[in-house]
Amino acid sequence: MLSLSSPENAHPRRFVWECLLIPVMGLLFVLVLPNSNSVAFAQVPADQNDVASSQETDDQPETSSNFLSWMVESLGLYWMFVFSGLSFVMVALIMMNLMQVRRDVLLPNEFVEDFEGKLNGKDFQGAYDLARNDDSFVARVLAAGMGRLSRGYPEAMEGMQEAGEDENMTLEHRLSYLALIGTVAPMLGLMGTVQGMIASFDKIATSPSTPKPAELAQGISMALFTTLIGLGIAVPAMIFYSILRNRIQRIVLEIGMVSEGLMSRFSLVGKQKGTTRDS
Repeated sequence: MLSLSSPENAHPRRFVWECLLIPVMGLLFVLVLPNSNSVAFAQVPADQNDVASSQETDDQPETSSNFLSWMVESLGLYWMFVFSGLSFVMVALIMMNLMQVRRDVLLPNEFVEDFEGKLNGKDFQGAYDLARNDDSFVARVLAAGMGRLSRGYPEAMEGMQEAGEDENMTLEHRLSYLALIGTVAPMLGLMGTVQGMIASFDKIATSPSTPKPAELAQGISMALFTTLIGLGIAVPAMIFYSILRNRIQRIVLEIGMVSEGLMSRFSLVGKQKGTTRDS
């Protein structure tokens, strides 16, 4: 019997939650991270509060907003909608691929054992029906191969290869959207950067007097926050894309080895036909 035991197959749910732990902790860190103003006020000693409050003017009011509210105010509704939608799509794609690109989904132990048992029992029709009714990667490959056994073993192997390439293309196509997000997100951040800098320079050009720093802060904040969020979306997208792509290649290689091992007992089909014809 073929051995298909693996730590990843034994604990798939644990692996998924471990992959999600890092981005969740990063999100919680951003939500509770205070901005520089609130940190500065928190570090003022108690005996200096009276001196600091006496030096405050109306042009420099104290603020207690955290990092998240400052970011939302700087970005505006448009960029918040764009980046929120992009983040939602990225998380959905990561979750979908993590649940689909798993060994117990693409190469289930139970199916391989049942299929091999039917082959050992000479129940070839039952093995074909089992593969045809199963929805896993390896089942489709084996069903394609057994469907062409009447034409000979080389034809069966060619059918298996075609089915494997088709299934691999489906997995790669679904995963490629993560790479697309990893490419588009920094470009959107750069677009927001240009927009924010244009807004700040427009304020300088149209102001009758020298503009105050607070008047320029809105555009500069937008420019920096869009860049930050664009990179914050692109980095995990590319990390998960690389991890999942390597996993797909490893599992596809293993499926090819398992399927060829199961079908190798039919390797004499073509030779027997050729011998019969010669005789």
